[in-house]
Amino acid sequence: MPTKSSSRILGVLGGGQLGRMLIQSAINYNQDIHILDPDSNAPCKDIAQEFQVGSLKDFDTVYSFGKKCDVITVEIEAVNTEALQKLADEGKKVFPQPHILKLIQDKREQKQFYQQHGIPTADFVLTENKADVIAKKSFLPAVNKLGKEGYDGRGVQILRTEDDLHHAFDAPGLLEKLIDFDKEIAVTVARNEKGDLIAYPAVECAFHPTANLVEFLFAPAEISQEVEKKAQEIAKEVILKLDMVGILAVELFVTKSGEVLVNEIAPRPHNSGHHTIEANFTSQFEQHLRSVMNWPLGDPGLRCPAAMINLLGEDGYSGEAIVEGKEEAMAEKGVYIHLYGKKLTKPFRKMGHVTILDENVASLKAKANRIKELIKIKSTQ
Repeated sequence: MPTKSSSRILGVLGGGQLGRMLIQSAINYNQDIHILDPDSNAPCKDIAQEFQVGSLKDFDTVYSFGKKCDVITVEIEAVNTEALQKLADEGKKVFPQPHILKLIQDKREQKQFYQQHGIPTADFVLTENKADVIAKKSFLPAVNKLGKEGYDGRGVQILRTEDDLHHAFDAPGLLEKLIDFDKEIAVTVARNEKGDLIAYPAVECAFHPTANLVEFLFAPAEISQEVEKKAQEIAKEVILKLDMVGILAVELFVTKSGEVLVNEIAPRPHNSGHHTIEANFTSQFEQHLRSVMNWPLGDPGLRCPAAMINLLGEDGYSGEAIVEGKEEAMAEKGVYIHLYGKKLTKPFRKMGHVTILDENVASLKAKANRIKELIKIKSTQ
């Protein structure tokens, strides 16, 4: 006998581009989404069934917003977990679970979790302030990470020698051994309340040299079957050890000796999964929806090799955004442009992305480089 679908409201903390793309998937299922975001002009403003302006970190605001929803999820980790825990205690479905969000908000706790559960990761030491980092200079070369508030490449400093120590953070953080890696890859996994679990094929990430943001992504990653299997097993192990419901992006290093180490995780749709909208049978946004609503999980398989380019605000431009090269790119076969509805640009702000599909990997990479140079986000000023 067919199951009946009841209409439940999904509340999302955060109304940026990730929420926008989640809503675009939810429309196909007549799923109502309510959004809370501090920005009155957030990308979700005009497409959510209900949009509320308010702080994601204020207990009362988050609690009262959540009371009107049946299921609550996030598109950003920087939220009030105490309010979410109270909602969960009162019977609301909150995914990812509040204690997991709290863990992930602090990179120190995140690294200790890996260590305690035997999850392979780079060696690290905890630090309390700048003086403590300097006292541990024998640990260099290392990456100095802020424990809290780091986001989108902020809160990370590479300290190669003692000459770099003046860049150290004067706040609780950690020093993580600088890994001489061969590749940076990411594996997205998803799990629902029933315990169903899927993993997407690994993707390969190339980072912007100064902004510390993903600039290119290629799917599938050019790695051996052995490394692919190892990466998927580790990503599944992380979500199972967390006992998490939802979607989880697991960023990993592949060392030159073939080791696979967890770098960081994100308990939400992630930049490393944007290509899935066109390239995979089920996009990461639909998968996020399926997982938190306890629906059957979709096929994560890759339809076609793909590249993804982040469209970042050009350095030196701030103000009302203009997009150069859009129509020329649109004329190309297999090119899919996603603009995030942000009216204002600033240097390195995520303004959109482009996915490129091509069965031939060599021509895919050539086209990706060409499109990257073609589309520029500048300003009217």
